[in-house]
Amino acid sequence: MKSLMFIAALVLVSQVSFGQAAAAPKADYAVATVDNPVHDFGKIKQNVPVTHEFTFVNKGKVPMIITNAQPSCGCTVPSWTKEPIPPGGTGSVKATFNAVAVGTFDKSVTVTANVEGGVIMLRIRGEVLAPVPNE
Repeated sequence: MKSLMFIAALVLVSQVSFGQAAAAPKADYAVATVDNPVHDFGKIKQNVPVTHEFTFVNKGKVPMIITNAQPSCGCTVPSWTKEPIPPGGTGSVKATFNAVAVGTFDKSVTVTANVEGGVIMLRIRGEVLAPVPNE
């Protein structure tokens, strides 16, 4: 009988503990809205770097802080807003692609910030054309 009461008490305590953990308030995150997270450069010339600036608005209640922007390859160089972006403020990430190799490309930039999930994915794509002789 004592062991049955002990098990019942243990189940009750564990239910209360897990219930409180689930009801804990969610951490505040910045909320970044990007107009278009994918940019298509279309057809571009070989050996001519191209840049696109992704802009976003922080629609959250806390300042947004971008800690890193990591490209998927060495042919893309990102730069980003370094200061905290206040609620309602705007920020940007620029991606410069070095158009050396001929052919299509599809590259990503992983932006690390204090948003839910921790990252924002941006993409650039297009086609690098070989130079036309006598141009």
